[in-house]
Amino acid sequence: MITTMEREKKRVAGISVIAAFFLTGFKLVIGLITGSLGLLSEALHSGLDLVAALITWFSVRISDRPPDANHHYGHGKIENFSALIETFLLLITCAWIIFEAIHRLVSGNTQIKVNIFSYFVVLTSIAIDIARSRALYRVARKYNSQALEADALHFSTDIWSSAVVLLGLILAQFGWFFADSVAALAVAFIVLGVSWKLGKRAADVLLDRSPAPLVAQLTLLLNQSTGILRYHDLKVRTAGAENFIEVTIHVQPGLTLEKAHSISHLIEKQINQAIPRSFVHVHIEPDKHLPELTENS
Repeated sequence: MITTMEREKKRVAGISVIAAFFLTGFKLVIGLITGSLGLLSEALHSGLDLVAALITWFSVRISDRPPDANHHYGHGKIENFSALIETFLLLITCAWIIFEAIHRLVSGNTQIKVNIFSYFVVLTSIAIDIARSRALYRVARKYNSQALEADALHFSTDIWSSAVVLLGLILAQFGWFFADSVAALAVAFIVLGVSWKLGKRAADVLLDRSPAPLVAQLTLLLNQSTGILRYHDLKVRTAGAENFIEVTIHVQPGLTLEKAHSISHLIEKQINQAIPRSFVHVHIEPDKHLPELTENS
């Protein structure tokens, strides 16, 4: 049975695919007509956006599947893997844009044709990117989806890159044709910054790097928990929207099994309330530095 979360994630990812398909075709046609490198670079960028959106759409369809015999920790890391693929696609975009822009500036072949459609395609792109990035961010934050968040960040930077291209077109209108190639270079550097952020986050998750904000939140929670004398071996890793948490706690020696289990169950409940979609494993040990409880204690 499809949950509300799965349905909402698939819907927003599907809308993103449709938007990317429309923008790619629109920018490509106008870019070829005008010869604008800024628009052609944006068309290539949108083409890779389309591939990235398709990867995201595919990943969110799989990531929420429950654990099975071959995937004991579920399928959440497909979202992180798709974010890493997006990074490589963006780097390919940057390499082509930088090469072509520098070639045009060095050769002096920077003249382009600017018409009303040039402005229309860029303004349309900005409006669509604002709408879909907001929709993606909303669902990504609601369900802690890195794939959707990567898409949202990706498309929010498209707004700025489109604005740079728009400025290049305006300057070219006044005869400063080199501004178009300079605008394309600016787009490339914007994309490089986005690629670094996306790639680092995806690699950290795939390599099971502990998320510092979650560790700090858990440390504060455990320090405030009653029944724990001390704790160690706190381990945290994420996979997609899921968090896997392990910790060893020390309790008063001599506690009954039921009492010790009650303490661990309370900690698990507190963690699950503070950090949704968490799988918590608490190992209990008696504290050897304290005297054992007796019936008269």
